Amino acid sequence: MYAQMITSEATQDDPEKLTTFQARIDSGEKIEPKDWMPEGYRKTLIRQIGQHAHSEIVGQLPEGNWITRAPTLERKAILLAKVQDEAGHGLYLYGAAETLGVSRDELTEMLLDGRMKYSSIFNYPTLTWADMGAVGLLVDGAAIMNQVPLQRTSYGPYSRAMIRICKEESFHQRQGYHIMMKMAQGTTAQKKMAQDALNRFWYPSLMMFGPSDKDSVHSAQSMAWKIKMNTNDELRQKFVDQTVPQAEFLGLTVPDKTLRWNEDKGGYDFAEPDWSEFFDVIKGNGPCNTERLAARNKAWDDGAWVRDGLMAHAAKKRAAKLAAE
Repeated sequence: MYAQMITSEATQDDPEKLTTFQARIDSGEKIEPKDWMPEGYRKTLIRQIGQHAHSEIVGQLPEGNWITRAPTLERKAILLAKVQDEAGHGLYLYGAAETLGVSRDELTEMLLDGRMKYSSIFNYPTLTWADMGAVGLLVDGAAIMNQVPLQRTSYGPYSRAMIRICKEESFHQRQGYHIMMKMAQGTTAQKKMAQDALNRFWYPSLMMFGPSDKDSVHSAQSMAWKIKMNTNDELRQKFVDQTVPQAEFLGLTVPDKTLRWNEDKGGYDFAEPDWSEFFDVIKGNGPCNTERLAARNKAWDDGAWVRDGLMAHAAKKRAAKLAAE
């Protein structure tokens, strides 16, 4: 449906402008906010950047849950810094989206009324401290695999935001790996806890790359516009090939009995996630969907007085400036 909408919108644009625009994309130029762009390109970017921003903000919730319960003061400080980084990532991305003519308030309203989504992975609970390791190793690992290519995306503000985000995400992944390493080298109970966390987050992490290419309605046009640089299946394969050796080095077992190295393709054969579960979570039926949206709604309602105050102050400053003129 969305792909059909983009095609319809694209045909309403000036054919000569469309040809020139695509030539700029094909030559590797960056598109900047004041440049002409097809309406479908703008809307696709708003959808992708908005979902990305929402994911960074909602992603604070399952980790923030463990800040006060981290096992040492050092771990508390590291986790607190990580959650703070994620808030910053959301702000960078909301800022990038604003250059496309949509406000942060509008993006938040679209999240709260269901017109926008966030990554399905954040609808799963973090039950133990080992989950903080699994989130870093798997979730942040998958995020890096998704986001590093976006440093070359065709839209300038998005591309530049991703450069800083990716630098910080690499630290997040290392933090998770270090937690898993400590747990795996600890007591029998700690290693069991690490293995349990890996088991629960493995397939949801594979889902982070989106549905199989044959079922993805956005990929073809996004690839042509270089909003996306790789297909969902390409990124999922790279993630598996990178992560399996890391898990094995830690002495942990990836929960996939079909996992085999394929010499011909130079990568692992692996089992696909349960896509019915993925689509069920996307529809709002995951373990924590209600809890996550309730938290975002509460934050929105509780912050109303701050937004109102800022708007009143801005109006007062404008009035004073006009009076002085």
